[in-house]
Amino acid sequence: MPTPKKGPRLASSPAHERLMLANMATSLFRNGHITTTVKKAKRLRPLAERLITFAKKGDLAARRRALRVLRDKDVVYKLFTEIAEQMKEREGGYTRITKVGNRGGDNAPQAVIELVTEPVAKKAVVAEAESAAKAADKPAEEPEEKATEAEEPAEAEKPAESEEKEESAE
Repeated sequence: MPTPKKGPRLASSPAHERLMLANMATSLFRNGHITTTVKKAKRLRPLAERLITFAKKGDLAARRRALRVLRDKDVVYKLFTEIAEQMKEREGGYTRITKVGNRGGDNAPQAVIELVTEPVAKKAVVAEAESAAKAADKPAEEPEEKATEAEEPAEAEKPAESEEKEESAE
C-alpha cells in the first residue's frame, strides 16, 4: 500500500485509513465494483492493482501478502482463481474509475471503481503503427539502393576508360 501523504487522511488516523482501504478492496473483489467518493476511489486503485499483481504471481508468498490486507479467505480465493485468470493477458490497468455525480446528502463527488473484465485487444494499433513505420522507411531505403546501383555502373565504366587509355598509350 502506498505510504500516506502528509496532511489530512481519508479517516482520522493512518490505521483507520488502512482498514477502510482494506474493506473497500474486499468489497471490490467480492462484487466487481463499488460506489464511493472520488478521493477514496483514487486511493484504493493502487492497492487493488497491487493485490491483483500478487494474484497473478499465484505463489504462496503472494497469497500470504494478500491475506495480510484482505483478511477474508473466500475473497482471496476468488482473487487468486477467478480475477487473476481474467487479468492474465492484461499488463496493468486492472481497475477503472468512472465519476457518477454528487451524493445527495452532502454533495460529495461520487465515483464507481470497477474491475476491467473486457479482454485485452491484440495490440492491433501497435501493429498498424509498425507497418506504417516500415512503409515510411521503404521509400527512404529505395533511393539509397538506387544510388548504390548508380555508383556501381560508374565504377564499371572507369576501368573500361582506363583500359582504353592503356591501349592508346601502347
